[in-house]
Amino acid sequence: MSKDLQDSIGFVFIHGAGLDNRIWRKVAEGFNHPYLLAEYPLRQGSADSRKRLSLEDYAIGIKKQIEAWGARRIVLVAHSIGGVLALKLASELGNRLAGFVAVGAIIPKAGGSFLSAMPFPQRIILAAIMRILGTKPPEAALRAGLCSDLASDQASEIVRGFTPEAVRLFTDRVRASIPDVPRLYVKLTKDKEILPSLQDRMIAALAPGSVRSLDTGHLPMIGDPDGLRAILEEFKRSVP
Repeated sequence: MSKDLQDSIGFVFIHGAGLDNRIWRKVAEGFNHPYLLAEYPLRQGSADSRKRLSLEDYAIGIKKQIEAWGARRIVLVAHSIGGVLALKLASELGNRLAGFVAVGAIIPKAGGSFLSAMPFPQRIILAAIMRILGTKPPEAALRAGLCSDLASDQASEIVRGFTPEAVRLFTDRVRASIPDVPRLYVKLTKDKEILPSLQDRMIAALAPGSVRSLDTGHLPMIGDPDGLRAILEEFKRSVP
C-alpha cells in the first residue's frame, strides 16, 4: 500500500443487482482520485453457489476488498440496490467514511430492506416473482427498464452479462442509520427501473446535503459517464 493511498480519500464504487464492476469503467477513466471498483462475492461461480448468500455476506465480501485495497478514508458511491449495501458498510467503516453518494439508489428506512422500500403493491408483486422465477428478469423487462435509454449493443451486453443474485440481498433488513458525513443523491430523471417519484422517497430518507440530476435512465455510468464523473469530482470538493 502506497503512502499516497494512505493519505488520500478513495472512492469505492458499488454496482447494482445483476451487474458487475465493469459498468463503472467509463466513469473511472480519467477520474482524478484513487478508486476501487468493488465486486459482489462468488461472481464467477454458479447461480446455485450464490443462492444462500445473505446481505451480510455481500457486505463482508466488499469490506474485505476495501481492507485489502487500503485507502485510509472512503467515499462510497452506490448504485441501485448498492445503496442498501453501502448503508451496511458505512456503519462498519466508522471514522474512515468520508462521504456517501447514492446514484439512483435505494435507501430504506432504518431496519428496512430493498423490498420494504418499494411502494405497495410493487413489493408484494416483486416478492412473488422472486419466489417463483428467481432474481433474473426476462430479457424484455431488462431492456425496457434497466437499459431503457441505452443503445441496442449496450443493452445486449448488459442482458448477456446479467447475473442472478441471492434473494436475501433484496429481503434482508439493514440495521444501520444514515451516516453523518457529506451526502449526495444523484437523481436519474429518465429512470424506468427506479422511477423518479420513488427516487424522491429515497432522497427524503437519505436527507442529502445536495441533489444533482442526470437526464438518463437507470445506468448513467453508461449513458452519461462524463456527466456522472463531473458530479463526483464536484462532490469531492465538499468532502473535508
